[in-house]
Amino acid sequence: MPFYLGLDFGTSGARAIAIDEDKIPCWEGRVDFTICSHTTTMWREALFALLAQIPQAMRREMRAIAIDGTSSTVLLCDDRGEAIAEPLLYNDARGGEVEEEICAISPPDSVVRSATSSLAKLLWWEKYGFCDRAAYFLHQADWLGFQLHGQLGISDYHNGLKLGYDVERLCYPDWLTQLSLQRLYPRIVAPGTPVGEMQPHLCDRFDFPRDCVICAGTTDSIAAFLASGATQPGEGVTSLGSTLVLKLLSATRVEEARSGIYSHRLGDLWLAGGASNTGGAVLRHFFGDEELQRLSSQIEGDRESPLQYYPLLTVGERFPISDSHLAPQLEPRPENPVAFLHGLLEGIARIEGMGYQRLQDLGATALKRVYTAGGGAKNPQWETIRHRHLRVPMAASQCLEAAFGTALLAQGFPLP
Repeated sequence: MPFYLGLDFGTSGARAIAIDEDKIPCWEGRVDFTICSHTTTMWREALFALLAQIPQAMRREMRAIAIDGTSSTVLLCDDRGEAIAEPLLYNDARGGEVEEEICAISPPDSVVRSATSSLAKLLWWEKYGFCDRAAYFLHQADWLGFQLHGQLGISDYHNGLKLGYDVERLCYPDWLTQLSLQRLYPRIVAPGTPVGEMQPHLCDRFDFPRDCVICAGTTDSIAAFLASGATQPGEGVTSLGSTLVLKLLSATRVEEARSGIYSHRLGDLWLAGGASNTGGAVLRHFFGDEELQRLSSQIEGDRESPLQYYPLLTVGERFPISDSHLAPQLEPRPENPVAFLHGLLEGIARIEGMGYQRLQDLGATALKRVYTAGGGAKNPQWETIRHRHLRVPMAASQCLEAAFGTALLAQGFPLP
């Protein structure tokens, strides 16, 4: 029986899911990162540890592998693929030093106009002389794929979006090719494109077949969308993790930098969305996991909380309001912890509703259904509160693991 492997590299660890030809998950594995700072050595060790965990009989029947990584986690490599500096993670904002330069050369609503964009990180490296010694600029998923197929300088258009790649015309725009750094840009292909077979020495080491194909990857959020089961325009996916991430499948592309909104290409459709700084991290700042479960069970979700919170931990918001000076609104705080939690959940649900409404105001396909992923998907009271704000049918994602979506990509998941 043939199997297909999806690998998901996140902030705290890496996960793997193998599926069969009927798209049924047959095996799952994970490796937790033991240190906070990411290194390519840690990534490589995690990758090979996951491959070693797969049952040998399954490895021998593996047909294809795809990898997702966190969006805008990037690195510079020499001509052998070795990093010349430590990777910069998705949330590294040192690129803020070159934001004025980026705004001077990029279109007004370009997603690269952010301190954390891939392009901002590349220009920061150039500012401090790192690029002089580099041969390739790669995203996390690109570099991990290279470890398996051995071909440098290849990326996908999901990862390439925040570098400035034109995902509508499928090329680098003129304003980007005019930069002296264009020699470092990866060649862009569609996510899931077969790149090459696994290197022979790895096939021998892990007992994979010589014709096991390594495919171009994607980002973790796109993989989570693919895992949800959403396939039709008007279907959205809300990820209730540490932050609140919305994705809406749309027939039209929408962009608005001041609201933190951009669109990924998904075949012939568009995946519009944004990420708010609110979410589970705010809840866990005030409550432990046991408290959240116990107090949530006492909330009457069909009744609106009178508290008008905008739950943030620090000043600044990305979406649906893009305002680096937006202050958290967490007052007044009632003595009853159930009422306080109710207000927080209500506030996050209100932001979710605002987010989907803003996407539709810009011209995205009208919201018809919402799938939910992330830890918050297991809270029934929160779902009731969210349903009041969204007023569309809601469902749990088909699978809560992004690695499942990446496995579907490896199998040849047909993008719309």
